[in-house]
Order: sequence, then structure tokens, then C-alpha cells
Amino acid sequence: MLDNGVVTVSSPHTVEETVSRFEAALKAHNVTLFAKIDHAAGAGEAGMPLRPTLLLIFGSPRTGTPLMQHNQEIGLDLPMKALVWQDADGKVWLSSNDPAWLARRHRLGDAVEETVAALENGLAMLTQEASAG
Repeated sequence: MLDNGVVTVSSPHTVEETVSRFEAALKAHNVTLFAKIDHAAGAGEAGMPLRPTLLLIFGSPRTGTPLMQHNQEIGLDLPMKALVWQDADGKVWLSSNDPAWLARRHRLGDAVEETVAALENGLAMLTQEASAG
């Protein structure tokens, strides 16, 4: 992870397969998929090329609400997001915001430490299921 709070892991699968696996993991763990945005399709509609790049917006009010009750500004970064993208060499990556970094960004403090830890563990599990070989 860089100091910008973005965690990126590689995936041995195509972008489409990684997205499909992430969506299956969300469903298996009762996490809501709120939206899927195909940035490459949008770029194509604008007449510009872009390698495969899909954004998944997902979450659970049961997890996110306690964070927003502590500081509503975190609503800028919730629900959580995962970006699945292909680089110039054809390698596929899955990127997301680090929940602990978001907690620091929004000055959540120790009061929601357990919730942030649960969010970190859940995101790690989803990422692993989507990107496992």
C-alpha cells in the first residue's frame, strides 16, 4: 500500500472473471452491490480508448452506518469501492481503499476500531476470493 491509502493486488484472471468472482464473493457474504461502472465503456462512448476498468461500489449499512454515526464525512468514501483494471502489459489488478487509512482520513479514532478492523478483514476476504489463483 502506498501512503495514499490504496491497496492493490494482482489477479491471475481476466478483468471480467475477477469482477465476476468479486461479485460472487459479495453475494456469498451478503454484501450489497450498489453499482458497477464500466469506465472503459464510458471512455468508448466518448471516443477515447481505455483498457478494461470496472468499478464496483458495495457495502453494508450494518458496517458503514456506525462509521458515519461517528463522523458523517466518511460518507464521501462509503460505500466501499473496488477497481478492477488491466495495465498496459495485460496484467490485471484489483485496487481498493484501505479502511484503516479511511478511518485516519476522517478522524474516526478508537471508538470505531472494531468496526474498522471488521471492514479490513471483510475487504481482505473479498479481495482474496476474487483474486485467488
